[in-house]
Amino acid sequence: MIDIEQLRTLNKAEQIAITEHARRRLVERGISVNDIIRCIDTGEIIKQYEDDKPFPSCLILGAAIDGKYIHVVASHDSEWIYLITAYHPDAGVWESDFKTRKER
Repeated sequence: MIDIEQLRTLNKAEQIAITEHARRRLVERGISVNDIIRCIDTGEIIKQYEDDKPFPSCLILGAAIDGKYIHVVASHDSEWIYLITAYHPDAGVWESDFKTRKER
């Protein structure tokens, strides 16, 4: 299980690994590395994905630099945060708290 404090100890731009695919998605969604850092610094883990490989990951709800909510999915080892994706949660999919998925 991931602890948010573990992520916060690694939470520097030079310790966040971002794939080219994830980088393109961030640009498309208008999300910067500083937004990712702020989300991890101020956010909370709302879901654990303990069976993800090669490392367990988690979903973090936090705020971007502009104050808008974002979700960040990330994992980590002892040296790196691995950014899987980040996006602005859709009000059509999430309850107003952006922590709970709406029933389908």
